[in-house]
Amino acid sequence: MDRRGFVLGMLGTAVAARAQEPPLVTLSEWIAAPRAARVRALQQCLDRIQSMDPSIQAWVQVAPQRPTGDGPLAEIPFGAKDIMETRGLSTAYGSPVYRGRIGTTDAAIVRDLRQRGAVLLGKTHTTAFAYRTPAPTHNPRNIAYTPGGSSAGSAAAVAADMVPLALGTQTRGSVLRPASYCGVTGFKATYGLFSLEGVLPLAKSLDTLGFFTHTPADMFAFWKAIGQPEGRDEDIVFGVPEPMPDVEPAMAAAFRNAVSTLRSRGASIRSVDISAMLTRLADATTTVQAYEAARHHEARYREHGAKLADLADLVRQGLAMPLATYESATRYIAESRTRVAELYKATPVILVPAATGPAPLGLGFTGDPQMNAPWTALGTPAISIPMPVDGLPLGLQLTAERGQDARVIRTAMQVHRMLNGR
Repeated sequence: MDRRGFVLGMLGTAVAARAQEPPLVTLSEWIAAPRAARVRALQQCLDRIQSMDPSIQAWVQVAPQRPTGDGPLAEIPFGAKDIMETRGLSTAYGSPVYRGRIGTTDAAIVRDLRQRGAVLLGKTHTTAFAYRTPAPTHNPRNIAYTPGGSSAGSAAAVAADMVPLALGTQTRGSVLRPASYCGVTGFKATYGLFSLEGVLPLAKSLDTLGFFTHTPADMFAFWKAIGQPEGRDEDIVFGVPEPMPDVEPAMAAAFRNAVSTLRSRGASIRSVDISAMLTRLADATTTVQAYEAARHHEARYREHGAKLADLADLVRQGLAMPLATYESATRYIAESRTRVAELYKATPVILVPAATGPAPLGLGFTGDPQMNAPWTALGTPAISIPMPVDGLPLGLQLTAERGQDARVIRTAMQVHRMLNGR
């Protein structure tokens, strides 16, 4: 056999082997697979993106970047939100003003994952400047609906099985809400736990790194892979807000059903009186976001004006805001942290809806962050996991005290098993 025939034969064998292999979907499956299987599965991701992304539009750019090191994430692909700097790739902040801009360095979190062997597959769509102006991304569960914002592309890419892991950020509800809408797991870490070097700021006292995986077990696998403390299994007493926060009927029913299921399977649950506080905290984050975003983006606004779309409105609003208004909001947030820290002593994990309802129809409105913003302001770790529902996805949000990231992820795994009868 000549060399050409040998090469074609090997290619045919590889294609046949890839066709016979079950695809790697969840991060747990990727981590458990041999390195050679991971290498082959990367092409399956690219094939899936090629076939599905024209209708979903999760990606700004797909251009796999080789890892710079080795480790437990070797050959595992991930997507990075387009407000994160990436050397040699598009970093346009989701705005036409910066279309064509190419990053010159990697953000700290991107650099860390690549050093652990992960493959940066490309950049995912975001709302412009991680604020309101929607991305072109559709919800993979039903493309007539929004995937949420601002981490729209990252949530959609995981939900569509294009990657097992994607990076996002949250300033009010930009990780937890898209996770709820897209039926995946979204985790917002304790404020300040991860460096935001190389990530475009919006409001520096709120901006927090987040991650998307399929399940809470995948999130825990990721947590271990990046060397974070694993914690231990615990018998948790759950706090549940009473009265129910102001959410849509579908979410209220799903949340009550989830709580009822947990009770029936032996979970200890106590009522906590936090609904009014959550409303005030959500309002406080609106104030803080406007004030801080205006000061960070003022020079950008002076240069580009109305071309910044919704961000221009936010900057104008923030620049007109008196310092006393901002300081009042930050004082209330600080007072609430003290109060919630006391609640966590009796109920170490508090359960709340992960959104006000299912994903809104259309792409013009990315949804209400009311259920997530309070926990961003408090700086607590929070995770959204899918609840078993018919129709559009709905997420259950678990929160814990600052620094108890492993607790909230471990508990999310336990709750997920209980809700799904395992």
